Amino acid sequence: MLLSELLKAIDYNSIINRSGSEPENIDILSLSCDSRKVFDDSMFVCLPGAVADGHAFARSAYGEGCRIFVVEREIQLPDDAFIIITSDTRTAFARLSAKFFGDPAEEMTIIGITGTKGKTTSSLLIYDILNKNGIPTGYIGSNGVFFQNTRFHTVNTTPESYDLHMHMRKMLDAGVNTLVMEVSSQALKMARVHGIKFNICVFTNLSPDHIGEFEHPDFDDYKNCKRSLFNNYGAEYIVYNADDEYGEEMVASSRADKASIAIRKKDADLCADRITYFRSPGTIGVSFECTRLGKTFPVALSFPGEFSVYNALTAIAVCSRMGLSPEVICNTMKETRIKGRFETYELPNGATVVIDYAHNGVSLKAALQGLRTYEPTRLICLFGSIGGRTRMRRAELGLVASRDADFCILTSDNPDNEPPAAIISEIASYFTAGSCPYVAIPDRKQAIEYALSHSEKGDIILLAGKGHETYQTVCGVRLDFSEAEIVSDYAHEFANDNLS
Repeated sequence: MLLSELLKAIDYNSIINRSGSEPENIDILSLSCDSRKVFDDSMFVCLPGAVADGHAFARSAYGEGCRIFVVEREIQLPDDAFIIITSDTRTAFARLSAKFFGDPAEEMTIIGITGTKGKTTSSLLIYDILNKNGIPTGYIGSNGVFFQNTRFHTVNTTPESYDLHMHMRKMLDAGVNTLVMEVSSQALKMARVHGIKFNICVFTNLSPDHIGEFEHPDFDDYKNCKRSLFNNYGAEYIVYNADDEYGEEMVASSRADKASIAIRKKDADLCADRITYFRSPGTIGVSFECTRLGKTFPVALSFPGEFSVYNALTAIAVCSRMGLSPEVICNTMKETRIKGRFETYELPNGATVVIDYAHNGVSLKAALQGLRTYEPTRLICLFGSIGGRTRMRRAELGLVASRDADFCILTSDNPDNEPPAAIISEIASYFTAGSCPYVAIPDRKQAIEYALSHSEKGDIILLAGKGHETYQTVCGVRLDFSEAEIVSDYAHEFANDNLS
């Protein structure tokens, strides 16, 4: 796309080019905020970040052949560089990205889901239901990017603007014009979704998370970023959790049509009652009765706990808005499985292994309390915490697990450049008198094998924190690591050993 055409998408103060060249006929083949991904015909957008400032990498981008720069302040580069100064490079990057890919969001029905917990499961329930019932739908979130038979890995829950619009364009080209997207607080704070219209918006719940030096300075900032989704992005329809203490506050100022979901508030638009928990080999699930528009119908799904009821109510509300009947929605949902979200395996010895992404105190507490309702012989929890950031989670995780599990195995979870033993030691400091017993095994594979080999019939073993992830980040390097493969291999070897 010609630079002169691309620049129509943004407001800018000036263009500096000391060689006297004009920008009209410069063809731009890519945009990037990463100086390592630019080349001769790229535009480099300097984004200020929590850890590093993109302006500091402009000369590096120039060295890779880039000559077009979007900045918030004047920078020193050779005379042939075009330096475009704007007041906010983050919103500029979003607008430029949309323009570059032909404004794909304008051609799509977009469902945005935000909240502390439940974003991924709710999103993928909706994704599965819509696709299986004739509405081609894409997904962008923690588990990656999915559409048709295409899969892409993502670094962030909500990718940067350029990647978002690129994936939306690919979806449209493949005949997919509905998208369900997890919208993180950081994506809202960092303007990654700036300018996108979300037709349907969902609020799952809210509790303190992502608060720290490199994320949100405090809870109010975290809350207000999430709340902006319901007020600033064109929502036509909002589904919200009325049982959550922040539910009404989050959506109150929006003029969109609203549907409330609840278990406790019986006047909600969609209400769950008669909740029953069931367990069978390889399945831990929940069933309930849902009342909507005065009609009651049965719901069953293969996910445990009360929180799964909220996820199911969310999916029913959204998919009903998309034109599907409750009967069709529930029949589909009954068969849905989601990778890394209460992914269940039955061991040959009668123990059950559950792989879940629970990686903070709130989600771990919900997971453990949900699994406790199935009356395991022992509830065993294996977990760690990421290195380098969100250190407040270590206290949360340690306190919750020490109280709500029968036995814990403390191990690594993406330690990155921080010594795993130091992270484990910090978590262990929250195990005090009266806490459940624990062992510390820094190598996560060895820790899982220990848990499996020491399990007994009726035990439930929760492998918490990794979920869908297929890697372990150590010293800045992503190493292949799949908990599902470790569990499957162990079960296979166990069965073979008992046959021989």
